[in-house]
Amino acid sequence: MSRSAGIDIGSRTIKLIVIDNGEVVVRKKRPSTYNPMGLCDYLLEGVSYDTIVATGYGRHLFKNYRKGEVITELKAFAVGAAHIAPSCGTVLDIGGQDTKAITIDPKGGVERFEMNDKCAAGTGRFLEIMAAALGFRYEEFAQEARLASRAEPINNMCTVFAESEVISLVTQGVPRSEIALGIHKSIVSRAINILKRVSTGRTLMFAGGVALNSCVAGLLREELGVEVIIPDDPQLVGALGCALHGQRS
Repeated sequence: MSRSAGIDIGSRTIKLIVIDNGEVVVRKKRPSTYNPMGLCDYLLEGVSYDTIVATGYGRHLFKNYRKGEVITELKAFAVGAAHIAPSCGTVLDIGGQDTKAITIDPKGGVERFEMNDKCAAGTGRFLEIMAAALGFRYEEFAQEARLASRAEPINNMCTVFAESEVISLVTQGVPRSEIALGIHKSIVSRAINILKRVSTGRTLMFAGGVALNSCVAGLLREELGVEVIIPDDPQLVGALGCALHGQRS
């Protein structure tokens, strides 16, 4: 069995997985920079592999740079999710710049999918900007939201208008934790609207960087009437799917 590498070159983070004899032997990730191929070189330094498959925003650039195979993020996340949890029928991936909902079969095939538009609303970048507007470090943003006894509704999902709305609410004296909870609820509402167009009602896997946000994860579990699985490292699902695809090719 070949030693297969998978690399997910996302808008906010680059992730690497290497599989050897069916076992994951390398796991790496770093925040994206202005030089994604240089960061790929850094992650791959000293790493041996027979095949490499790339996905994510930078996959086509990587293909020309490293001559590896590329697959779509939809395929990568479907294959990775099916391997981690064969029972899951739907994958929700909320990443740095987009949201994807994918219905999959037990072998990791894509049956249906929906994505948000090219706007960053409802994504990791949106959360980062809202946290900054409220004066929170990103790491404490979800914790503060979970402390709120009520949520202040956020009417705008456009990142620019939402930021202005948040600043206005702060100047009106609305508690920051209540605004934070309202922001998280708006993210979850948007994700559920996308899920409704593809969901089978079977187990859901929540993947991508926003799955690390405990408030979003908790609200999803409250709102959905299905089991929600969050992998140990939800950011690595796409890279894992790439590595698995490389072994099958």
